[in-house]
Amino acid sequence: MSNPMQPATPAPAATGGNRGLGIASLVLGILSLCGSISLFCATPLAVVGLVLGILGIKSSARNLAIAGIVLSVVGLFLAVIFRVVFRIGLNSFLNNWTNRFTNGSY
Repeated sequence: MSNPMQPATPAPAATGGNRGLGIASLVLGILSLCGSISLFCATPLAVVGLVLGILGIKSSARNLAIAGIVLSVVGLFLAVIFRVVFRIGLNSFLNNWTNRFTNGSY
């Protein structure tokens, strides 16, 4: 008698593409946006997120890569704005502090 059961065939490999770059870009964009008030961590996160988003444009996660690019650019812009405001405020504070001691009105 013959065996009616056929041997199991392996499932085909998933062809979803490389979604990792788009997801990483999105995550780094969100982190750069949240950390944009920090003067040191937002800029590297935004730059790496921007690069990964540009590399991930051709992957299957194109929408995630575009969202990561947008969030990285916004995070980078906010980091630059906060850095400029911080420098202006620090410069003004130091000028006032110096003037108080040079004028003797402390």
